[in-house]
Amino acid sequence: MSETLSNAARLCRELIRCPSVTPAEGGALDFLEKTLGAAGFSVSRPVFSDEGTPDVENLFATIGSGSPHFVFAGHTDVVPPGDEAKWSAPPFSGEIRDGEMIGRGAADMKGGVAAFAAAALEFVSQRGADFGGTISFLISGDEEGPAVNGTVKLLEWAKAEGHTFDACIVGEPTNPDKLGDAIKVGRRGSLTGEITVTGTQGHVAYPHLAKNPIPGLVTLLSALNALHLDDGNERFQPSNLEVTTVDVGNPASNVIPASAFARFNIRFNDQWSLETLKARVDEALRDAAPDGLDWKIAFTRDGSDSFLTRDDALISTLSSAIHEETGRKPELSTGGGTSDARFIKTYCPVVEFGLVGKTMHQVDERVAVADLDRLAKIYRRFLDSYFPVK
Repeated sequence: MSETLSNAARLCRELIRCPSVTPAEGGALDFLEKTLGAAGFSVSRPVFSDEGTPDVENLFATIGSGSPHFVFAGHTDVVPPGDEAKWSAPPFSGEIRDGEMIGRGAADMKGGVAAFAAAALEFVSQRGADFGGTISFLISGDEEGPAVNGTVKLLEWAKAEGHTFDACIVGEPTNPDKLGDAIKVGRRGSLTGEITVTGTQGHVAYPHLAKNPIPGLVTLLSALNALHLDDGNERFQPSNLEVTTVDVGNPASNVIPASAFARFNIRFNDQWSLETLKARVDEALRDAAPDGLDWKIAFTRDGSDSFLTRDDALISTLSSAIHEETGRKPELSTGGGTSDARFIKTYCPVVEFGLVGKTMHQVDERVAVADLDRLAKIYRRFLDSYFPVK
């Protein structure tokens, strides 16, 4: 079977067979280090740590010299497979059925890593290491986890090592239906807040001796639910706030709880910054809070501002490669969730383009084998245009 696979499909299957559930490296970075190192890439494996989070292994590989310096960014860590009995094939097997490769990470995003690796290996093999610039891989093991010891620190490390990037493609699955549907040229920002209301625990039969925090929390959440942030614009969808958790930690039906907790997340467009949005939320909660309510709000540290990439050369070069290979003119989109592009945008212009994302994180996550080959060809066309023969 392996003899009939394209290089991209073979690399993808080998990566899927590595059980790299965050934060475990699982052998995926070992495989990439061996593969890229054999082709002449210089490979580093920095490990980063932070209080309250697991250590994470990462990979930085580079070949060539000088400018332009193009970087491909991605991750080899994956979410857990869940109940493996519900999978039609073992989640870390890379089994192929009806032209599709099944496995955790096939779409998100070992397939993207494999396709770019295949493209870069072929490009370097044919052009040599002196191709008029630099190609690097920035691969995290922490994208699906806290995102503390992965790309954000790997970028800082690369800068300290003297690397300056001119452009980046993140290989996340960006296409809703068919390969070539969309390039992500920006992302909405993300802000998570946590509200705690403190009361006094007591017996439900003696409410005068207790203070129930739940009604106060409901009032605050109602204010957030009614909060109209904006109507969106020509670049971004409207900002939206969703309450994601409400909890009092109270298993007893005859006890008034001591506290009540809720968490919410806002995906916001470029009409807001993290600071202006925090101020607006705080204002809405203060206006709604009943007198005497003991409450507080805290915002988690993983917030990120929105961004929009305006690098016409990067976008047009990639768009042309997609059109030449698929016949489609990709939509320039800012929809969807967040990715590590939110960290990369500070260092260089960045866009996202990868596989079809219909099955990411699902049971039987899968990708069309033909799409792996087509994606590798798109990336190869991009490299040929980005590094023209002189």
